[in-house]
Amino acid sequence: MTRVLPLPGDDDLRRLIHFSAHDGRIWLAGQRMLLVHAGSLGALRRELMQTIGRDATRRLLMRAGFAAGQADAQLARQVRAHASLYEAFSVGPQLHMLEGAVQVTPERFEHDPQSGHYLGIYRWDHSWEVDAHVRDFGPQQDPVCWTLLGYASGYTTGFFGQLILYKEVACVACGAPHCRIEGRPQAAWPDGAALAADYEADSMMLRLEDLQQQVETLRTTLHPPLRGATLVGESAAFQAALDLLHKAAATQVTVLLTGETGVGKERFARTLHELSPRAKGPFVAVNCAALPADLIESELFGVERGAFTGAHASRPGRFERASGGTLFLDEIGDMPLPAQAKLLRVLQEGEVERLGASNPLRVDVRVVAATNVDLDEAVAQGRFRRDLLYRLNVYPVRIPPLRERPEDLEPLARHLIRRFAAQHGKHTIGLTDRALDAMRRHRWPGNVRELENLIERGVILVPSGTRIDVEHLFPTLLNGPEAVVGANGRLAPPPCADVGSIFDELQRRGVALPRLEQALLEEAVRRSAGNLTAAARSLGLTRAQLRYRLAHPEERRT
Repeated sequence: MTRVLPLPGDDDLRRLIHFSAHDGRIWLAGQRMLLVHAGSLGALRRELMQTIGRDATRRLLMRAGFAAGQADAQLARQVRAHASLYEAFSVGPQLHMLEGAVQVTPERFEHDPQSGHYLGIYRWDHSWEVDAHVRDFGPQQDPVCWTLLGYASGYTTGFFGQLILYKEVACVACGAPHCRIEGRPQAAWPDGAALAADYEADSMMLRLEDLQQQVETLRTTLHPPLRGATLVGESAAFQAALDLLHKAAATQVTVLLTGETGVGKERFARTLHELSPRAKGPFVAVNCAALPADLIESELFGVERGAFTGAHASRPGRFERASGGTLFLDEIGDMPLPAQAKLLRVLQEGEVERLGASNPLRVDVRVVAATNVDLDEAVAQGRFRRDLLYRLNVYPVRIPPLRERPEDLEPLARHLIRRFAAQHGKHTIGLTDRALDAMRRHRWPGNVRELENLIERGVILVPSGTRIDVEHLFPTLLNGPEAVVGANGRLAPPPCADVGSIFDELQRRGVALPRLEQALLEEAVRRSAGNLTAAARSLGLTRAQLRYRLAHPEERRT
């Protein structure tokens, strides 16, 4: 007689499924899901069979299922971190059922972490793939639950961290009363290599990957990798700015970087330096807005001993320190007018004169300036010299704000996650779909600097081995009303609904507390189909307390 292993309750998994009625999206623990007609998937399966053949379709669908299983495996230990191994592993079969793929009945579960032994036997009923395949192609000689099989292999592989492969040893499409699968490590199967090959890219995919590698090689040839600072982005606006940077790198032209606060002007300046023939020389950065007005000239141009009270020794300025390299003048629009006059002379003559000195010094410096203000407007207001603007604005490069390059958000975030995960010693998988969606809707007033801060916060807050979700990035972000799947399969309000909105609505309707409590009690009983024990548990009450409150509503009015 076949043994049936009971599955744990799945209320914890149901609470992970959210239906956002306000925007038409469905989430599973932050990952976007879809309710798709099984018939449409069957039509896709039929088209694939007719276009690329049975074997290629089987491998393609198995790989798709494998990827889905691996995604769900990332949730398992997070959701049931303190449960037994079997209960934690059961997240996969239970999610497979909640996602509407198949009914799963565990029959055997063995795992030895020391030896790596694993044996899993599961019965499947109501497979959507059997229904779709038999409807289009009739009874079969070989099993047809390809996506489901790939899911089981991907989930188990992701959960245990070793390649576990399943075979469908019985299938309803072949006349069996149930579908049944058996899973073992690859080495435990005599034909393990052949089973593993089903999850490898076929020749068509290999040709595509080879073409992608050729494209990447060509791109690298056209734009050689940067030797220093890393600039990340593929958007047209970003690439246009980067192309201007590449063209200026080999020259000695003075570059003016413009853009909003936080777009990464210093990173662009460092990249320009690293790409230039001056890369082996010093890169000196000065924030003109951070230096007091009475010190900026001495910082930039240097001081001779005795030039003023307290000048006990001669000191070179930033121009001299940057000789042979690049001087980056950030926030140049905030430079005082007297310093602007001296800067203009340095740019014109290539000479710098220390405070208190009588002889100028030759300097070999490439100047890169940056500003987030409109220098033309500053000139009109008398805050910036027009002749200096003409001298600086020879080669302007506008760095686009992050909101103008939304396609760069995800690669930037991935780059920052890797950086901060290494810095803080965290193993972070990445971002949930819901977090990415919130990032795309955000306006990013602080640009890349703001993104850096949010990603670092997310890496620190998220548990190791999990994905950064929206609450880790935007803790104050309020989503619209959502619903979750209750134990009876019906939609129910989320457990963390907006209390303020509920209170406002109750006041608008004139609902008093006794009436609200009575409605809650009756709704709990209705959703539990009259089961008082289950209703009481959902309300955090004992059965006796629930019975008493239902029987004595008048006591709540006194």
